[in-house]
Amino acid sequence: MPGRLTLFTIAAMGLLLMAAIAWQTGLLSAPAYTAEGSTQTSNGTTSTRQAAPADTSGPQHHAVILMYHRFGEDRYPATSIRVEQFEEHLAYLQENNFTVLPLAEVIAHFENGGALPERSVVITVDDAYRSALEVARPMLAAADMPWTLFVTTDQPDRRLGDFMTWDDIRELDADPMVTIGHHSGAHHHMPDHDAATNRHDIKRANDRFEAELGYVPELFAFPFGEYSDAVLAVIREFDFRAGFGQHSGVAHPNEARLELPRFAMNENWGRMDRFMERVDTKPLPVTDIRPSDSLLVANNPPQLSFVLTDPAVQASQVGCFPSGGIEADVERDGRRMIIVPKGPFQPGRARINCTAPYGDGSFRWFGRQFVVREPGPDGHMPHSDPGAGTPATP
Repeated sequence: MPGRLTLFTIAAMGLLLMAAIAWQTGLLSAPAYTAEGSTQTSNGTTSTRQAAPADTSGPQHHAVILMYHRFGEDRYPATSIRVEQFEEHLAYLQENNFTVLPLAEVIAHFENGGALPERSVVITVDDAYRSALEVARPMLAAADMPWTLFVTTDQPDRRLGDFMTWDDIRELDADPMVTIGHHSGAHHHMPDHDAATNRHDIKRANDRFEAELGYVPELFAFPFGEYSDAVLAVIREFDFRAGFGQHSGVAHPNEARLELPRFAMNENWGRMDRFMERVDTKPLPVTDIRPSDSLLVANNPPQLSFVLTDPAVQASQVGCFPSGGIEADVERDGRRMIIVPKGPFQPGRARINCTAPYGDGSFRWFGRQFVVREPGPDGHMPHSDPGAGTPATP
């Protein structure tokens, strides 16, 4: 007759097996993200969680890309992160076995099909504000973490005090821990301009990069994270290896290479509970996204639909949340998810985030950003201004 210890072991294994079956079949409920991204339990209360254990079930092919702008510039809370918050972010990454990689290295893995280290994270900074040089750089250097700086060429040309100079940018370009990325010339709303204007803007920025750095960066971040099918058609004319928005999600090799997501960090979105959730997030792979164009002029609210491609994800466990506190009807047609917000989005930028529980206590995430414009007399045709944003001679 087996001993008590053996019986206890058998019983424990049985309970674990039953729990695993319930989780995969959806019988065991899991929390979902709210529209703002905090964790919501079944009774409607919010909660935070400790760091989820690293996933060791197989090779990792995804990376969480973080996006910052300003550091310690408290008068700009929408784009700045407090210094103590950024210190906490870096400490958390160091203390919880994350691997911070150069952005170009992650893209190379996507291109070549190679595996990434567990808990791969990328740090990016947009707009070349001086605080990135004076505040963030020493902190990242002390933590031995590489980062990417996306530069808009008109800003150093205008010699504005809040921004780095070309000498500053050259200094960072010489730093092996820093990658310089392309962030356009004028930093205008690209979906609001026609192809000729956007093409001229990129070419003009390319000329400035060539003159100041001796090369044109091959990674591109859309100003404001905004793009449309027409904008993407222009960007494809150039030799960019990858493009990055400001929609939430986890980058993986099966995503459109010019539409990779990043998690934005500022004083609010950089709170530690939210930061922990985001760096532990996994991708929610989808295909056949409709509508394909993220520019929204008519048909507001949109009917967003996509097909889940990971067989481990149960459609019944996927929750979708529009921004702005708008509720949504969510329909499931086999593997296709159909999300219809119950009210229109306001002009500007809007998002629909969809999440599903992952077995290690973290979440899978797919986000879609919309550029919302009101139709005008011309049907909101993008306007042409080939000299848009051209600065005075440096």
